[in-house]
Amino acid sequence: MQTQTDKIFSSQQICKILMAAKLITRIQAQDLLKKEKQVIQIILKQKGKKDSKIPMEQQALSVSFIDVILYLKIERQDQPGKIIDEDLIYKTLAKAWNVPYIKVDPLKLELNLVTGTISKSFAAKHLLLPLKIEEGKLVVATPDPFNYEAIKDVEMVAKLKVLPVVSARSDIKKLIDEFFGFRHSISAAEDLFSTKGVDLGNLEQFVSVKSLDEVPSNDQHIVNAVNHLFSYAFDQKASDIHIEPKRDICLVRMRIDGVLHTVYKLPKKLHNAVVSRIKTLSRLDMAEKRRPQDGRIKMEKDQIEVEIRVSTIPVAFGEKLVLRIMDPDVLFQDLEMLGFFPEDFARYKKMIGMPFGIVLVTGPTGSGKSTTLYSSLRMLSSPEVNITTIEDPIEMIHEEFNQISVQPAIDVTFGGVLKNILRQDPDIVMVGEIRDLETAQAAVQAALTGHLVLSTLHTNDAPTTIFRLLDLGIPPYLIHSSLVGVVAQRLVRKICPDCAQAFEMDAKELADLGLMVPDHGKIRLKHGKGCSKCRNTGYKGRSGIYEIMPYSEPLKALTSADASLESLRKKAIEEGLVLLRQSGIRKMLEGQTTYQEILRVTWDQI
Repeated sequence: MQTQTDKIFSSQQICKILMAAKLITRIQAQDLLKKEKQVIQIILKQKGKKDSKIPMEQQALSVSFIDVILYLKIERQDQPGKIIDEDLIYKTLAKAWNVPYIKVDPLKLELNLVTGTISKSFAAKHLLLPLKIEEGKLVVATPDPFNYEAIKDVEMVAKLKVLPVVSARSDIKKLIDEFFGFRHSISAAEDLFSTKGVDLGNLEQFVSVKSLDEVPSNDQHIVNAVNHLFSYAFDQKASDIHIEPKRDICLVRMRIDGVLHTVYKLPKKLHNAVVSRIKTLSRLDMAEKRRPQDGRIKMEKDQIEVEIRVSTIPVAFGEKLVLRIMDPDVLFQDLEMLGFFPEDFARYKKMIGMPFGIVLVTGPTGSGKSTTLYSSLRMLSSPEVNITTIEDPIEMIHEEFNQISVQPAIDVTFGGVLKNILRQDPDIVMVGEIRDLETAQAAVQAALTGHLVLSTLHTNDAPTTIFRLLDLGIPPYLIHSSLVGVVAQRLVRKICPDCAQAFEMDAKELADLGLMVPDHGKIRLKHGKGCSKCRNTGYKGRSGIYEIMPYSEPLKALTSADASLESLRKKAIEEGLVLLRQSGIRKMLEGQTTYQEILRVTWDQI
């Protein structure tokens, strides 16, 4: 006998809804219905290989007509060139059913509410995921809002009225596995403690008969919890994981698109076990809790090796860990895709194409300098070229480069190594950072002896870099002879393409904010309204803005011990230098980013 759910999710009914929404044509619907059985058999064969232990009848129940649509990658009729995805299907169905649709943002879910309301087996069987309590009602996400019996069971257990909302089936399954799996690991590890006590971290020692550090770092539950943190960070494309001890909790935050998000609040008693597990993976001294330590972990993500840089430092309530995720997909990119304007890219390409000299990339921490350098080296790399890098530490291992790690403890410094590697016949040398006179002198010497040197400096803009070199003690005549050019850069968040909206703003308003635009009157700009694809931030991904300053003869003439920064910057602008803020304004006018982002990362340089 066919149930109500069977009728609602029947292939004919779904086709009707998609046709009414003008996502598919009648011909596409007929083609889908014709191919349905054949495609289901193909999907079952593929699933059978993965899930050989699950009976075929049970697997057949898990394949729906929606899976058929996704498998065939049907083109949208309202937006040719785009494929109908799972989110769009469920969003369209939810609208037809008059039920709210939610794209679940895992960063906004509360672990205890998700896992403490219903059991994992019940959630997995009925695909129900508690999200939040809103106006006295429990909001529950499900791909099937007509599963009234299961919803009533949740109401009885939670003692709250349930408000069902629709979410994609695969999202619900994935989140149930992740959250309940992580919760099980945390709860099981927490149960190993039987002694109550006070943990005051590094502030003072609380004497207790039984130690609070007795959850071993190799406990399977702790191993699972740490593995979950890594996989979660990879899924969210996080660049950093912060594990911070507080008085009563262990706070886990992740930096996504340059902004920190709180992900978990773990029991404080598990902090030391989590830290010890990460220290074990990164080969750090587990007994040393008073001194900062640095280590690295190599992991696999989607069959690609990912480097994770680990830094520990003692803070008030224990040891804080920051894990920097060095993803090769981020570090090694196509140089043209980093955000250069065509004329800027041509100037930069000419600079790094020189046979010898120094090219400096400048900007604060987190401005994308490493990505620019690594992407440049990859473009320059070939079997005919010997590339050697000196880094502290090596950010990402790459087979085509000869990479050396600085080790100050045994007097292996930037300057010292740089003098030695010139005997290794390098063509291109990358120095992680010019920090002192010794390194600067060695870099200049390498450039003068016929090598191309790429390096970084912490300066605010391109013209200031010349004065930084003078401050370090490099004579003007050596700067003239060795420096090829300077690149200053910042990263701005890009407007989410899925929720971008146009609006008008008066040019005078922008001018009052310090953003001088070439036009007058109303200026047409864009901003992100906020959607499920961008976690309602309005931004998705980041792009670079650049100052490209070739070190020309007129600039050399202005470089002396009593040189003026203003006169040098003015001459550079006359020669075509586009300042960071101007580069950002151009990106804003082209609809790539917002004026708020430009104000956040740049300042008025004139």
